[in-house]
Amino acid sequence: MQLTNEQQAILNGEQGDVLAKVMETLIKYGEVFGAEKMVPVTGKHNHLVTSFGLKALGPVYDLMDKLIESGNVSKQTFSVDPRPLDKKVPANFLQNFIFNNFMYSRQDFYEKQLSKLGLMEKDAFTCTCYMDEVGNRPKKGDVLSWAESSAVVFANSVLGARCNRNSGIMDIMGSVLGYVPYFGLLTDEGRKATWIIEIKTTKKPEAQLLGSAIGMKVMEDVPYIVGLDKWLGTELDDATCTYLKDFGAATASNGAVGLYHIENLTPEAVESGKDIIAENAKTYVIDDAELERVYKNYPIMWKDQNAKPKLCFMGCPHMSLEQLKSWTDKVEEGLKASGNKKVVIPTVFTAAPGVLEEFEKTPYAARLKATGVITSYICPLMYMNNPLSGKMPVITSSNKLRTYTTARYYTDDEILVQITKGGK
Repeated sequence: MQLTNEQQAILNGEQGDVLAKVMETLIKYGEVFGAEKMVPVTGKHNHLVTSFGLKALGPVYDLMDKLIESGNVSKQTFSVDPRPLDKKVPANFLQNFIFNNFMYSRQDFYEKQLSKLGLMEKDAFTCTCYMDEVGNRPKKGDVLSWAESSAVVFANSVLGARCNRNSGIMDIMGSVLGYVPYFGLLTDEGRKATWIIEIKTTKKPEAQLLGSAIGMKVMEDVPYIVGLDKWLGTELDDATCTYLKDFGAATASNGAVGLYHIENLTPEAVESGKDIIAENAKTYVIDDAELERVYKNYPIMWKDQNAKPKLCFMGCPHMSLEQLKSWTDKVEEGLKASGNKKVVIPTVFTAAPGVLEEFEKTPYAARLKATGVITSYICPLMYMNNPLSGKMPVITSSNKLRTYTTARYYTDDEILVQITKGGK
């Protein structure tokens, strides 16, 4: 790899052994993917994926201590993925015992480490760091050192920033060093679309379902999506960005998409049009029948497939302020139609602390609380990823949560019926 004089000096140990090891690690990481140079991180803030104080992550805590003690903290303040624990979220005695004494027993300790490393503020814990209420929204062209697949795909696709799908720990190393290896989605060539996706549905496709279909087809490739602007329009307003948040998360978790382009909508597609499509791109047509096929082929992980749901999670990735408001209206209407006063399944809506703070300032908050819905900043994945929770019949409209846990996927409309009326 070709290094500048400054980068070579860091590798030679002129700024200490710890930073030299960070540089060496990122060089080896880049060389695996054919990177020929390192480029500066230009984003104002970083985002880390590792937010949970698992007892088993001893080597991570040791690494963080070495960075802190040597003075090699992040060159940008950063946000982090959601916290794993919240007393408001329903859990039985045994679950709480496991969460607090075995799984996440180092949470407080780890959060103190993060604060010393450069945490933006004490509640900067969310997978949707790009929300205005959080304050970590990169600009077009910014080079980032992020992990968290749903945040990376949003930053690349909707905001036009440049970031690879980094793994955990690589994100903080890039931020500490101030450089990342130049390959993949940082390059012009790596951002060209190798798939053309033709949307031919008779109605607006479910965001999570459409993202799932595309992710499973193209995997880590870049899709150029034609026909979706018919349903979304050509403006990146709050409603459209909310749709793309959920859509992108599904492409990233059901496949490994780090960037998508939508004709007439996303910045690089608007700027370059079809010139951003690579030669010999493959084509995938999605109609109503294809989405139905994808939906019906999801495996159901419940031991008893006819079990009555015990919990519903919404917000993976975290819900937007627009979603919290619109879902308040939906839940109220659903309860009125079914003759119920409160949701019939314990239901948790998750969102960033900053979003929840703004939501509490609106009249919607009291209305939602009256329906029995719980709001939380928790990470549903971290709640579900253990054998006790895995045995629970949990429902969700998140394709990411479905993919990584035993939660069962339903469309938004189906979820609404289940939580307000009940039944299959």
